[in-house]
Amino acid sequence: MVIFKYYLLYTFFLIGTFCTSQGQQASRIDKKWEFLKSDLGGIWEAVRPVGKGDPESVPLWETVDLPHCFNATDAVDPDVNYYQGPGWYRKNLSIENPYNKGRTLLHFEGAGQKTAVYVYTTKVGEHVGGYDEWTIDITDAVKAFKETSICKEQFKGEVPISIRADNSRDLEMIPSDLADFNLYGGIYRHLNLQYIPALSIDKVFAHTEVDEKGKEGKIAIKTRLLNHTSEKIGKLSVKLLDPKGREVANLEETPSISASEINIEALLVKKPQLWSPDKPDLYTLVLTLNNADEPYVSTTKIGFRHFEFKEKGPFLLNGKRLLLRGTHRHEDHAGVGAAMSDAMILKEMDMMKQMGVNFIRLGHYQQSRVVLNACDSLGILVWEEIPWCRGGIGGDVYKEQARRMLTNMIEQHYNHPAIIIWGLGNENDWPGDFSVFDKEKIRDFMMELNDLSHQLDSSRKTAIRRCDFCKDIVDVYSPSIWAGWYRGLYTDYKQSSEDEMKKVNHFLHVEWGGDSHARRHAENPDKILAEVTGGKGTDERSGDASLFGGAARVSKDGDWSESYICNLIDWHLKEQETMPWLTGSAYWPFKDFSTPVRPDNPVPYVNQKGVVERNLNKKEAYYVFQSYWTNTPMVHIYGHSWPIRWGEKEEEKMIKVYSNAEEVTLIVNGENYGTKKRNSQDFPAAGLRWMVKLKEGTNQIKAMTKIGGKVLTDEINQVYQTAKWGKPQKMIFEKIHQQDDVATIQVSFLDAKGVKCLDAQNWVNFSAAGDGILIADQGTSDGSRKVQAYNGRAIIKVKLTGNKCVVSAKSDELKTAFVMLE
Repeated sequence: MVIFKYYLLYTFFLIGTFCTSQGQQASRIDKKWEFLKSDLGGIWEAVRPVGKGDPESVPLWETVDLPHCFNATDAVDPDVNYYQGPGWYRKNLSIENPYNKGRTLLHFEGAGQKTAVYVYTTKVGEHVGGYDEWTIDITDAVKAFKETSICKEQFKGEVPISIRADNSRDLEMIPSDLADFNLYGGIYRHLNLQYIPALSIDKVFAHTEVDEKGKEGKIAIKTRLLNHTSEKIGKLSVKLLDPKGREVANLEETPSISASEINIEALLVKKPQLWSPDKPDLYTLVLTLNNADEPYVSTTKIGFRHFEFKEKGPFLLNGKRLLLRGTHRHEDHAGVGAAMSDAMILKEMDMMKQMGVNFIRLGHYQQSRVVLNACDSLGILVWEEIPWCRGGIGGDVYKEQARRMLTNMIEQHYNHPAIIIWGLGNENDWPGDFSVFDKEKIRDFMMELNDLSHQLDSSRKTAIRRCDFCKDIVDVYSPSIWAGWYRGLYTDYKQSSEDEMKKVNHFLHVEWGGDSHARRHAENPDKILAEVTGGKGTDERSGDASLFGGAARVSKDGDWSESYICNLIDWHLKEQETMPWLTGSAYWPFKDFSTPVRPDNPVPYVNQKGVVERNLNKKEAYYVFQSYWTNTPMVHIYGHSWPIRWGEKEEEKMIKVYSNAEEVTLIVNGENYGTKKRNSQDFPAAGLRWMVKLKEGTNQIKAMTKIGGKVLTDEINQVYQTAKWGKPQKMIFEKIHQQDDVATIQVSFLDAKGVKCLDAQNWVNFSAAGDGILIADQGTSDGSRKVQAYNGRAIIKVKLTGNKCVVSAKSDELKTAFVMLE
């Protein structure tokens, strides 16, 4: 069923996301580009004739498919800074525009961070900004080149397209290189070749309104044209189809000959079906523009919903309170960087929905159209923002880029019913890029962006996060509250939130949580809290993210275990159920992501605050959210990735179960330990916890519940170790699994007596020689060449390519361990 759901979603996006217009011919040109990860001496080096096998054919290009990111692996390489510089792409295209006086366009869905486009040796355009969509009109350059003998003789009638993408550091660009995420390079979203007639629809802005009771819906439509003809424009017809495809409204408009825009003030719909997270009903708006070539048809998905932020109160959707249950997303994934496939994106978004998410903040930049369409169809409300993130404020070029990116983001994503907030900035109180940090200049520019956003779209709110001296400017504000991580205790959360709510009209808490090293667990995860001062602030301040120096804090002195983060999340979620004024919150983030400013993390260069790893493997925290936020029956025993627990003989150990069932029964080693009722305010695990004396060796643990007449169970096996251990003295290396040509190997730390050191956090460096390749530089706990051990072990995978491969595990002050794979 899930696979079929993905297929339907994927089909919808391939058709509905891209093919939004008829009367144009468009195709993705993603396949078989040549790529060079360096600069050229000039455009001539990309196009000059070279004989096949010519030894002087340098530099050497590689063949790649788009989307492509040239930081796919080096962003998490523990030994180098990630590459920031130019990269070149080239491809010869057959270009034949079928339209009389038609235009030929290259449509980029996203490329980073500066891009220049060439037709043969002619530079036809450039773009600054790594996240918005843009087009380049190559019509005239193509026509001129095809008239040359070079086209006919050297290129056999095809047209050479060369593209230079550049993510070099630049203080006059946003986002800042001080940002806590990589500024990726490459053509990391789809690239499309479009043929459009001389008269076509460029953009459609559909402003929907509905009263909170949903009695009547209105649509005001503004249509922007691309008009390269002096011929008379035919009629514009408008049709509205309901979620089942039935026509419910229509009209016709006759524009003037020289029109560049067509405005339709009101299309009325009686009792529209309202869009919501539980029922994300989408209407289809079809505009048909008649012209000399053929009708040009533009299709847009829209929705009707009414939302309101009550002053110092909750969020309302369609007249009813909705607690925003949110998370965040970076466009980043193991092995590909920013170049996520549509299937990867859709799987990620569906996993969010299955976790119970109804709100997402897209951090910290405009994201792929696939993401926004997924939010529309899945029912996930959106805060989307421009990447004015950290560093201060630059000059005129800097500001103009911010204005342009805000304009593009709003215009390109205007019709998405999921979007309720346009974000104007993030952590703009963080200096560093310029010699002068001027708060008044930042305030002035924030006011300008706030006004611009409201001019472009009066129907949505504006917001920023963590810039207190600008919090009075925007409609919605989120302060910095990291209770139990960067400062304070997680039990300070409710009071901190209430204090901050009173300071602004509309409060929304985005970014909370903490890091967890996947597969690391603790018997007493909260012991660090005894060293941390509570009740004196929960904000993040300069230096708090550092693993060195400063006051005691969990982010520096804690164990980074999944056990601790589950408790922190559990507490936040239980408290949110007793905060009737709360609009909502958004956990930071859904998935671990790469960052250049965290080289010393247990997985180097990875922000590990996600509830899933960078490859979408679920951490235990995922199920804590599910137990609070979902109605689909679920039951999950904590510790699926915790193979060995430890303690004294006859010591009672807590077994926690996360479930949304009313009651759960626990069975350990065949013995029934009773049934407990769920109570969200009974911390931890909403009362679904048992104290059990585990036996030495393997324990079979089973949780079961009955929901709707069906029995739902979860089972794990855990070894219980009572033997004490000393300092790690040696390592053992062994293959623990193999599927086809991929072997999984594990290194374990032992003391002098051969006892497993279950709290060891030693660094491990893996390497391979012979017929095998490490599956490394993935930015995951089991996909990193350098990684900190979790409970005295570390895992790596190897792709076998021949007969024998030797893998080594090296850790300081210990003898290197080896394993032979055959």
